[in-house]
This record gives sequence, structure tokens and C-alpha cells, in this order.
Amino acid sequence: MASYAAQAPVTAPLTYISLFGLGALIMRSAGCTINDMADKDFDKAVDRTKDRPIARGDLTRRQAFGFLGLQLTGGLAVLTQLNWYSILLGASSLPIVSLYPFMKRFTYWPQAVLGLAFNWGALLGWSAVAGTLDLGVALPLYAGGFCWTIVYDTIYAHQDKADDVKVGVRSTALLFGEHTRTVLSAFSASSVSLITLAGYMNAQSLPFYAGVGVAAAQLARIVYKTDFNSRPSCWKGFVGCGIAGAWIWAGALADYGLMISGVQATLW
Repeated sequence: MASYAAQAPVTAPLTYISLFGLGALIMRSAGCTINDMADKDFDKAVDRTKDRPIARGDLTRRQAFGFLGLQLTGGLAVLTQLNWYSILLGASSLPIVSLYPFMKRFTYWPQAVLGLAFNWGALLGWSAVAGTLDLGVALPLYAGGFCWTIVYDTIYAHQDKADDVKVGVRSTALLFGEHTRTVLSAFSASSVSLITLAGYMNAQSLPFYAGVGVAAAQLARIVYKTDFNSRPSCWKGFVGCGIAGAWIWAGALADYGLMISGVQATLW
């Protein structure tokens, strides 16, 4: 979307998608390492997670800490490829990433903290391309991603709600309970509306909105059909939320492709 706004050449999105893809892989795996280190005792008590390496005893916490150091070093190496504004903006997300694994002990809203962390790329991606932030676009995109995270991670959390009660951790799945379908409908509508607003503020054209429209239908289908008391159904719904995100990305990509084709035609 930033490349679309700046009419940047194809090399810009290709470069930053590659960097951000690698950075996301490294930093989200680092978040999983922190989570598994923090949840060793919980994971041992739950059938679905008892075979994770730390819970099973294949790795000690010290070994995991060393591995985490390598992951964070790799993440820093990726971050230093960006401009200074983005380096500072990216580094400022580390406290949120580090706090997330512990939030389930203190609040029924750990999914909200996850949303704050996971969607930082909506801010960082724009600053990487433009060197600064257009808050009129980036903030509604960030907020829309935040609402989307609440939807998919609440569905995910419903898989473990019985075990969560047993081990004493909290989640939005437990908080929303029988009202989950209604609450997630509201968050889905908010997500789609905010992302549509970001597109409007960025002067996107029809392909972008087509992608958002298909994503909206996908989210509506998932929220309507998911059985929140069935682990297989929740897993299917969780994966389906990722497909909704892919449709939005595809719409933005198509919009950029049309724009860059028009620019090239004008140059010729």
C-alpha cells in the first residue's frame, strides 16, 4: 500500500516483502520461544502442548535462551537493513512482544496484546518504504489488523479453553464464552471497516476493495459456521482467517500491479 501511494518501482515491494517475510519468520519464532519458556509447566499439563521441546525436556530453558539470543540477533540484522526511523519504530515493539506470553496469567485479553504486537508491521511496512508514517492510512490498517487478530486468536483459544481453566490461564475465549459468535461478528465487521477506511485514505481502487469484499465474506462464513466447542472446527476456522488476510493482500497486490502498469505505459 505504501508502494502504491508512492508509485514506487517494483523493486521496492519486492525488497521489503523479502525483508519483512524473513523478519516475521524470525521474530514470530522468537515469540514462540519466549512463550514456550514461560509456559513450560502449563504445556506439560495439556495434551495438545505436552510434546513441545521444552515441555518434553528435549531442551532446557538455558538452551532455549541461547537459541532466543540467536533469533533476536537475526531479527536485529534484518531490522538494520531499514532506515533509522523504521529501526527505532521496530525496536519499540520489543516490550510488547516480550510481555505477551505472560499476559494470560493476568488478563482475559492476551489476544489484545498479541494484536498489538503482530500488527506492528502495518506501521513498520509504511515507514520502511516512505521513511515516515502516514497515520491516516497506517493507523486504521493497524487497528483493522488488531481486530482481525482478536477474531482468529479467539477461535484458536477455543481449542484450549477446558485446559486453560484446568491450569489457570485466561483468554478471550473464556471471557466471551457463549457470546463468542456475536462478539467476533462485531470484531470482524470492525476489521473490514477499518481496512476499507485505510484503503480509502490511500486512494486505492477497485481491486483492493474486491479483495476486502471477499475477505469479509470469508470472515462472515467462518464466524457463522465454526463450532466453538469442537477443536477440529476451531482449527479450520483459524486457518480460514488466514485465507481472509490473503485475499486482502491479493487485492492490494493487484491494485499496485495495475498502478505500476499504468505508470510504465505512461513512461513508454
